[in-house]
Amino acid sequence: MVAPSLSNSDRTTSDRRNAPPSDRKDPNLLIWRPHDQRYQTSEWYTGYGEIQQEEDQRSFKVTATYTLQAEVKIVQGVLDPTNPILANLYRERERCVSIIDRTIEELYGETLRHYFQVHGIPLELKVCRAWESDKTPETVHQLLHFLGKEGCDVSRNEPVLVIGGGVLSDVAGLACALQHRRTPYVMIGTSIVAAIDAGPSPRTCVNGELFKNSIGVYHPPVLTLVDRSFFRTLPIGHIRNGMAEIIKMAVTDDRELFALLEQYGTDLIKTHFATVNADPELEKIADEVIYRALYAYMKHEGTNMFETYQDRPHAYGHTWSPRFEPAAKLMHGHAVTIGMAFGATLAEKLDWISAEDRDRIITLCRTLGLAVYHPILEDTELMLAGQQNMRRKRGQGGLWAPLPHGQIGSCDYAQEISPELLHTAITEHQTICSQFPDGGAGEQMYLGDLGLE
Repeated sequence: MVAPSLSNSDRTTSDRRNAPPSDRKDPNLLIWRPHDQRYQTSEWYTGYGEIQQEEDQRSFKVTATYTLQAEVKIVQGVLDPTNPILANLYRERERCVSIIDRTIEELYGETLRHYFQVHGIPLELKVCRAWESDKTPETVHQLLHFLGKEGCDVSRNEPVLVIGGGVLSDVAGLACALQHRRTPYVMIGTSIVAAIDAGPSPRTCVNGELFKNSIGVYHPPVLTLVDRSFFRTLPIGHIRNGMAEIIKMAVTDDRELFALLEQYGTDLIKTHFATVNADPELEKIADEVIYRALYAYMKHEGTNMFETYQDRPHAYGHTWSPRFEPAAKLMHGHAVTIGMAFGATLAEKLDWISAEDRDRIITLCRTLGLAVYHPILEDTELMLAGQQNMRRKRGQGGLWAPLPHGQIGSCDYAQEISPELLHTAITEHQTICSQFPDGGAGEQMYLGDLGLE
């Protein structure tokens, strides 16, 4: 059984990036570049363009692009007054405009205020509840009111400081994208999802009525600061939920990372990523796991900033889940691991991976307490509707579902999955998971389990 595919190795780096215009000797070609930095709108964004007249001088074509720089740093104690990163960034701007998750404000608000007081920098703070149910245009409008002339009136070159989890990174990032059409922001991810996935991601969004993350724009933070000390106060359910985003990069891009999760994944969850009762060796492992996941993710997501190509390994587990996750009210990480586990079964049916590797993927998810099956998969109409939605999202060129291929640590992209193959794979996956005592369920797998409905 074979599905059309296109592997990463089929494309060269030069195919995936637009090169600057060459110095062609063409009298009809005018090239513009921002040589004089005095006219630059923002220090993080540059650009160039060209305009080509046709010989009849009755039509012309314009090509323009802009370049952005997004930096990611793993740090320790970002809110410790002796850490100069934030102070150096905001001192010259004479204030810091910040949006913070309500729960994080309760836990770290005093520490945040003390940091900026020590450095003599005024702090203007917006506290925002950020549950999955708050991932709406209405929340974005509230944030725009704070950022706009009715509120802080942020400058187009003033980086807003966003501190919170994945939901806040999505809605606050979208608000920054809309304010002045492009206002920079700095992201401090306080959950694992925000730290290694949603935080540095260029995709900012809110949910549609039936499809997760369906409304948004591409607008990455100019700086992402990852400080795992925030994980100390995360509930275990949120730690587990975030592990799904690390697993997806391990399966599709980093075999060593997968082995680290097999060996240390349970300990990382129990110790909140080596922030509670952990030895120095586990702290080193935690930093390595975070860095490997971040690097693997941004290697593909960051260099394909606007999804102009669909060879995106980090979409593993996210082909069907955007449709069934809101319908079943699943935690995002559990929905993704259900998608990954099903994807592993589908890959084995395609002869892309061995049954042994399929079982390793499913076993890792289960060992970490994540779900690998939900009865909603049996709703074939829903799954097919999810495929149709994803085809539209990915440009109608195909489904391009990333699936493990060859071995754990590499992947390929199934252009289409026929209804017959989908049904066969669902039946096979149901049979595999029916052998588990819990049927493939996960711990605290629903939004209601963590009070996030």
